[in-house]
Amino acid sequence: MKQRKLIFVAVALTLCVGANAQMPFTKTEVKNDMKRVADWQIANPNTGYEHGDLNWTNAALYMGMIDWAELAEKQDNDATYYKWLTAIGRRNGWHPDKRMYHADDIAVSQVFIDLYRKYKNQAMLNPTIARAEWVMSHPSKGSFELDYRKAETLERWTWCDALFMAPPTYTKLYVLTGDKKYIRFMNREYKASYDYLFDKDENLFYRDWRYFKQQEKNGAKVFWGRGNGWVLGGLAEMLQELPRKDKNRAFYEKLFVTMCRRIATLQSPDGYWHASLLDPASYPSPETSATGFIVYALAYGINEGLLDKETYLPVVIKGWKALLDAVEPDGKLGFVQPIGADPKKVTREMTEVYGVGAFLLAGCQIYKMAQ
Repeated sequence: MKQRKLIFVAVALTLCVGANAQMPFTKTEVKNDMKRVADWQIANPNTGYEHGDLNWTNAALYMGMIDWAELAEKQDNDATYYKWLTAIGRRNGWHPDKRMYHADDIAVSQVFIDLYRKYKNQAMLNPTIARAEWVMSHPSKGSFELDYRKAETLERWTWCDALFMAPPTYTKLYVLTGDKKYIRFMNREYKASYDYLFDKDENLFYRDWRYFKQQEKNGAKVFWGRGNGWVLGGLAEMLQELPRKDKNRAFYEKLFVTMCRRIATLQSPDGYWHASLLDPASYPSPETSATGFIVYALAYGINEGLLDKETYLPVVIKGWKALLDAVEPDGKLGFVQPIGADPKKVTREMTEVYGVGAFLLAGCQIYKMAQ
């Protein structure tokens, strides 16, 4: 019996070593790479158009930064990044951005909720609750036919990026308070967007209704890399909130797995997901914001046990290597497609704060599985 136990232990250790050997990155390496990128971004803030403290671009950065802040404090007793995020919230009174209905303008609340959980300061939470309460009490009946000339077509989640910006906020409020009105509202609005924008043949999201009948140069449908990255990133955020036994989880978990299966097949030989998912040849440059969000989602899926490690780990490793190739020695992340709504050409010198947010989100999941 004792010998059998020893054999079992030896086999188990062999399997563990074999599994670890598949991951070529150490925790120290991953942490150092994230620190380099985070520090460069803090030292080089983008103050241009659509880059206010509360704007969606920076909200996506903060979401990656708060995961990194937790890791840095836990592993190195370094509270620098928590202090940086807290200073931003404090100087803005912990308010979301200005537009009442717009999904982009409540994205920053995800980080404020996380900071509330850490510090238990009610002032960090109250403005977010007030915004959500008002929107739920005055639900919009705006059209899903997005038209930037008509504000009412931006009041609901009529473009796929919105599924990263707003739903995690309502999910977090539901889990935090236990009040089902938040999840009921989120479910209704999310599923309305899903029914309108999700292509069940391709298992991908259109960016918005204007792309339903458009085609790429190769005749394929137009599915934007970062757009689908936004959706997957948002789903990963929501699934980290919803308990395993919560009845609301099943729909989002199924959608997450379905999209991951599809999008893993669209990785290019260079390790990136390009601006156009179905016509990468027309946009051959690397694109790190799409790649960052997708690597984040796939790595989370493996860590959570939702995705088969043997199948998806090689995809994640290849994607993380590609992201590292886009980081300059000083920590600048390149090849980030600028603000937009569809596939565009990208060059190495292009960077954006949301690309860094995606990199840090991915890195924290890579860290969990690294040696």
